[in-house]
Amino acid sequence: MARAAILTLILPLISLYTFAATGNITGTIAQKFGEPLIGVGIYLEGTNYGTVSRGSGEFIIRNVPAGYYMLVCTSIGFVTLRQAIKVEAGKSTDIRIRMVESIQELPAVMVESVTLTGGMENRKGQPGSGFYLSPKTIRQFNTTDINRLLPMVPGVNITEEDGFGLRPNIGLRGTGTERSSKITIMEDGILASPAPYTAPAAYYFPTFGRMHAAEVLKGSSQIKYGPFTTAGAINFISTPIPAEFSANMQLMGGSFGTRQMHAYAGQSLDRFGVLVETFQYGSEGFKELDNGGNTGFRKNDHLVKLRFNSKPDARVYQSLNVKAAWSNESSNETYLGLTRADFDATPYRRYAASANDLMTTGHRQLSARYSAVFSPKFEADVVVYRNDFFRNWYKLDRLRETETGSTAGISGVLAKPGQYETAMGFLTGAENSFDNALWYKANARNYLAQGVQASAIGLFKTGNITHKVLGGLRLHQDSEDRLQYYDYYRITDGELFLTQRDVPGSESNRIGSADAFSGFVQYTLKYNNLTVVPGLRYEHVLLRQNDFGKNDPNRTGTDLKEQQNTVSAWIPGLGVNWLVLENTELFGGIHKGFAPPGTREGTLPESSWNYEIGTRYRYRALSVEAVLYTVQYQNLLGADLAASGGAGTTELFNGGSAFARGVEGLVRWDPLNTLSEKVSLPIQLTYAYTMARFNNAFESTFGPWGTVAQGDEVPYTPHHQLTLVAGLETGRWTVQFITRYVDAMRTVAGQGERVPELSTQSALIADASLQFRLSRKVMLMANLNNVANATYIVADRPAGVRPAAPRMAMAGVRVGI
Repeated sequence: MARAAILTLILPLISLYTFAATGNITGTIAQKFGEPLIGVGIYLEGTNYGTVSRGSGEFIIRNVPAGYYMLVCTSIGFVTLRQAIKVEAGKSTDIRIRMVESIQELPAVMVESVTLTGGMENRKGQPGSGFYLSPKTIRQFNTTDINRLLPMVPGVNITEEDGFGLRPNIGLRGTGTERSSKITIMEDGILASPAPYTAPAAYYFPTFGRMHAAEVLKGSSQIKYGPFTTAGAINFISTPIPAEFSANMQLMGGSFGTRQMHAYAGQSLDRFGVLVETFQYGSEGFKELDNGGNTGFRKNDHLVKLRFNSKPDARVYQSLNVKAAWSNESSNETYLGLTRADFDATPYRRYAASANDLMTTGHRQLSARYSAVFSPKFEADVVVYRNDFFRNWYKLDRLRETETGSTAGISGVLAKPGQYETAMGFLTGAENSFDNALWYKANARNYLAQGVQASAIGLFKTGNITHKVLGGLRLHQDSEDRLQYYDYYRITDGELFLTQRDVPGSESNRIGSADAFSGFVQYTLKYNNLTVVPGLRYEHVLLRQNDFGKNDPNRTGTDLKEQQNTVSAWIPGLGVNWLVLENTELFGGIHKGFAPPGTREGTLPESSWNYEIGTRYRYRALSVEAVLYTVQYQNLLGADLAASGGAGTTELFNGGSAFARGVEGLVRWDPLNTLSEKVSLPIQLTYAYTMARFNNAFESTFGPWGTVAQGDEVPYTPHHQLTLVAGLETGRWTVQFITRYVDAMRTVAGQGERVPELSTQSALIADASLQFRLSRKVMLMANLNNVANATYIVADRPAGVRPAAPRMAMAGVRVGI
């Protein structure tokens, strides 16, 4: 009893002493322009004291012993911040912190040349429509499929294909989506397509799973990038070299044997920086072959970055950034879809005749970027780059119903199965075939793209007017080398047996190449609340093709056919932004659209005039953007692609006059911003309406166009798209939902009421993600795609209808140092 009485007296004294000897650290943390940051890791270096920022960006670290500390703030996509603080006994130390995006630490010329938008902090004052997918957004959903997140961007059209996003088909503002061949795709401001002038539809797309951020730019400012300036540009920003030692590993696994590993480590010293990264991804696939077999894939992507730089306070700051990346893929993917009747019965079925379909690729990229800051008013950089890409999509292409009859392409067979009953029997394995009945095509191609580009930026003021002049030049070469052939099979009891093999080059044996020179100048004038941005781009392209014929595999030139096409174009643009009120902007622009014309002599480049007008409003946790646009094509280019149901010659042809018009809207809001200090409820609603029509009638061999009448709608362009993103965030928990509605799309040009047999199906798809911060270094994650397990047709190309991916669950852990 005496001991208990003593403790009763002493414990309050101990608690009082402890309180008197400790203090609290409180504060708020936000971005540079004031938007609160949630989930930022905040800790005292060398101790176990720490916390994370809550819904309003506020944080508190309690009962810290009095003394001097180094406060550290870390968040993906932002520069790690260190601040010395003093904790006084019995008091609260209150601080206000502003974090800077990692890309904002780059010299201004690198921000302009590496990024399209300059990140989240440069959205204000843009003379056109732009969208930035931040590192936080990408990590919250932990997806490797760009198709899951791009619907957050208004005006983006997507045609899904394999369900994993291996080969996205992306268009902007009514452009075609075929192999993303009508938009400029870049990585770190460098052209990423294997042959953007010669063969832009090249089956390569940057590995989204290893990207730090992504951005989409539309409007007149995109003419800086080219060569495609009609609708917009997409740029992927790779993982930056960290400012201090950092290491991160993410492991995930889930449905259909899907697994993923993403790891990187990097360090910066006074004069040197390095980053090593690997991304490995694979699955057993969700489709089911008739007789069993793997329908999945394996993909590996590796990257190394080195930076050599002068001292930060050098009179002329200089840096050399070297980047090397290499990747490979092996995927058991096919061009062969299903008849509509078979889709209705078993949507994830794959016919037996596609069992040997296999895509193999290899990709290497190398770049070196030299940058120099000569003064606060003048900077310049030069980039040398090279991309090598090999791919061979070995796949079923044609069938023969009788030993002496003609062949039929698989797209034609599936379009009219009643006319090809024997061929359908071979496809499904229900009937045994004769020798050489099934033709497998080895689509072997080598691509090369290389060049040098230079840019410079100058800043000066005259009175109240600020001037910025940005200019650049690019010399570029690319080529595509085709050496293709057929293998012939018979099918017996549902199994394929090789019966004959042709020599490489016996099906297609040609080399296409392009030499391009381009340059641009863009001038930005800012006077009070008005920003005016005129610009001019020049493109000169010489395209050649040497076709050696199908009987000259050694390329002796005995049957050589040569063709070439030369085009030059001036591409002007003008953008304006007016800050009407403190929180309200009006912007608009006009620019010319351009796309290279291909090698066939007489084919004109794609040309258009593009107009947009829009407004932005931002107040506290509410931001709104609305845009009206019109694209008036003088000449819309079509391409004969096997991926789109064509013959696969890749020849471009003139489609004549057309237009695309639309409305884009975006609303972001956090209704709890001023109501709760602990919880954030971010909501984003994106809507796009698009109407694209042909203005003239013409005949084409391009399957989705075919015989076009005046007023026909451009296929694979949904009228309505709506995406809702909603989340619930605390310091440790994050729950996110993304729900998107996509209207049914015509699969063939037409007008009037849509015919179900010639359309995709409208769909409402929901994805969910959950993250829990177990500690400062450990994050637990879980994803659920297609929550309702919706089954619907996403396309009827390359051959037959294709399903969306079914419900897929993933879970894993991320560990960071």
